[in-house]
Amino acid sequence: EMLYMDRTSAPGESELYNIFCQALESANGRSIIVRTMDIGGDKPVDYLNIPAEANPFLGYRAVRIYEEYASLFTTQLRSILRASAHGSLKIMIPMISSMEEILWVKEKLAEAKQQLRNEHIPFDEKIQLGIMLEVPSVMFIIDQCCEEIDFFSIGSNDLTQYLLAVDRDNAKVTRHYNSLNPAFLRALDYAVQAVHRQGKWIGLCGELGAKGSVLPLLVGLGLDELSMSAPSIPAAKARMAQLDSRECRKLLNQAMACRTSLEVEHLLAQFRMTQQDAPLVTAECITLESDWRSKEEVLKGMTDNLLLAGRCRYPRKLEADLWAREAVFSTGLGFSFAIPHSKSEHIEQSTISVARLQAPVRWGDDEAQFIIMLTLNKHAAGDQHMRIFSRLARRIMHEE
Repeated sequence: EMLYMDRTSAPGESELYNIFCQALESANGRSIIVRTMDIGGDKPVDYLNIPAEANPFLGYRAVRIYEEYASLFTTQLRSILRASAHGSLKIMIPMISSMEEILWVKEKLAEAKQQLRNEHIPFDEKIQLGIMLEVPSVMFIIDQCCEEIDFFSIGSNDLTQYLLAVDRDNAKVTRHYNSLNPAFLRALDYAVQAVHRQGKWIGLCGELGAKGSVLPLLVGLGLDELSMSAPSIPAAKARMAQLDSRECRKLLNQAMACRTSLEVEHLLAQFRMTQQDAPLVTAECITLESDWRSKEEVLKGMTDNLLLAGRCRYPRKLEADLWAREAVFSTGLGFSFAIPHSKSEHIEQSTISVARLQAPVRWGDDEAQFIIMLTLNKHAAGDQHMRIFSRLARRIMHEE
């Protein structure tokens, strides 16, 4: 739909054809999936005059508008088919919720193919057709869908909100929008196994695919492919290379047996602790000659560094845990040293962060210029924090 937005009229067949051909050339022989337009709802296109709706995510969008705008859909299908003569292209339809929609799409695809045959325009006669699995109803007709289509892609964002009945843009209910909900994980597992029993291919796209902490669960599902933004791919590949699919399957089974999303998060944290052997100290979390001018700036800056180092997903929540400790007693030691610390579920890898400030800042009743921040994963060995404190104390303080 990005090809249809921010313009005064719809793109023509030749324009779309040229864009798809350029994509195929860049793919250098690799396969490309073109998802057809998901216009309407929260993605308005002014020149189509689709009226605004109270609940656009459940409204008139994607495949639901194709019948009214059949010429627009046919133009897109023809351009994809024409480009398929120059490389491996597949077609994917969004927002499918019933067999009626699949059969109607196949009818329109057959008509577009026949038009091109009549015009003696080449295309891939065996081009594959797939659908987005984002409406829960599809999960219960997977066997029937597999008789008509070639592949599925789970739309994790929409499937989460539809399955859990949560508008992810509504601030009052966003806490219920959680893809680690055990019910959602069970739904994913059901879908993947049902598709594979039919000998078909199933992938996953959306925000979930790029979350490194969730990757072991996705590997455990046995998905055929993960779709994510390009910058996330190298880290995901590196992480996957370290995972054992059998261990990931065991982890998924444990996650599906959990009762709450928080239990799943704790389970993932424990799994990371057993998988990772990262050092407590890393260069990304050492800051020298920092110009932070207050205790608030120090804690914010140091937790932000943990995010950049890939050791913390929610720096503000970790910062809140550090402040909770400060509220009990100041972590200033005197002698220009402070050791803020917390044992938190929001730190993925236990870390010692170090900062040397350009000038001292007020820290409780004292001033501090040398900050050693200790953030331990809540599921780390019970006495790990005491052992680290003991070692730090011996290095910081003279015996006298």
